[in-house]
Amino acid sequence: MPEPRPQDAETITHRLVLPRDANHHGTLYAGTLLSLALEAGYSTAYHAAGLSANLVLKRVLDLRCYAPVPVGHVVQIRGRQIHRGSAQIVVALWGTPLGRSRMPWMDGLMQFVHVGEDGRPEPLDEAPDETPPHLDAPWSMLQDRTRKLLRIRQ
Repeated sequence: MPEPRPQDAETITHRLVLPRDANHHGTLYAGTLLSLALEAGYSTAYHAAGLSANLVLKRVLDLRCYAPVPVGHVVQIRGRQIHRGSAQIVVALWGTPLGRSRMPWMDGLMQFVHVGEDGRPEPLDEAPDETPPHLDAPWSMLQDRTRKLLRIRQ
């Protein structure tokens, strides 16, 4: 059986929503949501790219919040690489509250680039796959959204 590749693995992040993370409605503040998503996204990209990668965020392709998360709830953000170029990785994020509905409270797409010492993009150690892997839900939906967004913004 072939050994799983890091870029095919999921990362999982958990976080308790504390009062310091809340807005005036007592739910997760949008700025904290962005911070949590970026941490989960970077962790996912770093895991997929390998220990020698020097990654920087190029852009947030898409970030959607579907439901408020009250203080005191634990959230989970799963991450997975869904696109790989010669010097870039796009990761998808899927956030669900623990112990409640399996419906997402957020999802997102972030693009990271591997840069050299001069700050310019450099190829990753492992070349991109010629054919993208078949992904199950929710990753397939996020991969389709990535394709549309990358086509629009190139």
